[in-house]
Amino acid sequence: MTTMAKDPQRTAAKAPRVAKGTTFKICSCIDPVTGKNISKTCPKLRRTHGDGGTRWSTTHGTWGYQLELPAQADGRRRNPLRRSGFTTLEDAEAELDHARGLLALDNEPAVRRQITKLMLSVLKDTKRLPDLEEVRRKVRTRQDLNRHITVAEWLEEFLKRKRAIEATTKRSYESHVRLYLKPYLGDIRLDRLRVSDIAGMFDAIEEFNDIIATERASGDPARVAAVRYRRPVGPTTMHRIRATLRHALNIAICQDRLLDFNPAAVVELAPAVRPKPVIWTQEKVTQWHKDHTTHLDRLKRAREGKRVDPLAAYIGTPRPSPVMVWTPEQTNAFLTHARKDRLFVLYRLIAMRGLRRGEGVGLRWTDVIFEQSRIGIHWQITQLGWDPIQGTPKTDASDREVAVDAETMALLREHKKRQARERLAAGEDWVDSGFVFTDELGRPLHPQHVTDRFYAICCQAGLPPIRLHDLRHGAATAMLAAGVDIKIVQETLGHKTSAFTRDTYTSVYPEAAAAAAEATAAFLTGPTVPAPRPVPSGRPATESPTTEAAGETKGSVIYLPNR
Repeated sequence: MTTMAKDPQRTAAKAPRVAKGTTFKICSCIDPVTGKNISKTCPKLRRTHGDGGTRWSTTHGTWGYQLELPAQADGRRRNPLRRSGFTTLEDAEAELDHARGLLALDNEPAVRRQITKLMLSVLKDTKRLPDLEEVRRKVRTRQDLNRHITVAEWLEEFLKRKRAIEATTKRSYESHVRLYLKPYLGDIRLDRLRVSDIAGMFDAIEEFNDIIATERASGDPARVAAVRYRRPVGPTTMHRIRATLRHALNIAICQDRLLDFNPAAVVELAPAVRPKPVIWTQEKVTQWHKDHTTHLDRLKRAREGKRVDPLAAYIGTPRPSPVMVWTPEQTNAFLTHARKDRLFVLYRLIAMRGLRRGEGVGLRWTDVIFEQSRIGIHWQITQLGWDPIQGTPKTDASDREVAVDAETMALLREHKKRQARERLAAGEDWVDSGFVFTDELGRPLHPQHVTDRFYAICCQAGLPPIRLHDLRHGAATAMLAAGVDIKIVQETLGHKTSAFTRDTYTSVYPEAAAAAAEATAAFLTGPTVPAPRPVPSGRPATESPTTEAAGETKGSVIYLPNR
């Protein structure tokens, strides 16, 4: 007889061995003669029926079960699992089947020992067996069954794995984790994170927003100081926080199979609406001056007579919209006032060509093409926290060449001559960084310095405040008002699509809106052009010097103008 070798695939597919188990019934009765426990032999556990047989009593004793457990790693036999106190036989059999199902999840001895350890630990803590499906998922993904990962632990692991991303993106992930996700959700077991937990976090954030607003409006210096560095979290930031959490949980699902469902994907938030750019019309400027006076008085009272920083009061006065756009006259006033500033050409480029702050600060002389009146946007200096970061533009659309007007190119030439004079004055201290806009020693500018100088010039010029980035909005609006095609505007600003440019970065000047209204009214209510009069083909048409004035033949009908 030939002995066949075992098929390895059949061996691997062999069903896990089902553990043995039995049920029993006991009570707590004591023999009055011997004083010993007769829990198993108590005569009250069974009742005699009319047919002479006995059956289990339905009122005396409780049910239990006993289940054989896998041996320990060194081969020593483990005490069986023994549980009692069940009211009915069905309850005892249900838990016995549950325990058998847990041990049958895997036939590998090491895994069965882990399951046994988990069962005994959970029973000790909760008096219940662990959830079968939860353990099944952990066994399938080869997790440590006796270690529970918290949300905080997983978020730290998530940050470690995010290596091949932009520094600014990683900084954003880290701030979301540190400020919001870990404080609100960190102690929760990852596999028990629920939609309600995440929704509760956003409710708490909104409540704290109200606290910030209340404290700042109180006028009490101590209360205002307590929330001085805390900014309210807007809808856009909330969406980004949720996106960070959703991304982290997706990795837990796809890479480590720690979850079967992503609760962050179904949390509902208020829509993140982009702020609408608003033009600084004369009416809005007048109202802003009134609001500025009120805001300044409130700050003076809060400071109890101490000096108030006029620039802080200027910036902090509420505006009609977070995104404000100057009129052409206001932009010209700014450029006129900024002409004496050593960064004037930088501000002019931003106002005329819509450069981002980092693109302007990162402009290099090697990318200025004087012969073609063009500049190349191939480098930028952004800000990560307080630290300036140099690098290429983030998207392909942002890496571009921009046409520049003749006057600005002439100003760039003058700026280069002045920089040469500064280089001679600095001597050996000069840093040959190659950037167009530098400090007096040739070092690259810090982006925040450019913003601070901008606000100072705006305040000195008596203009209503806008952000430096709002000059970019103004450039887009001016280009469209000047009749520039939207595609050219898109490419100048470095956007991927013209739809984004049109929806986000454009406004309508009041003068342009008024001109459009007049043109529409003139078109609809102007002199009526009479329609051509058809005549039968047999009637001769009157000759006219030009064919268009006399009429034209279409088929068998001649159309003559009305007389």
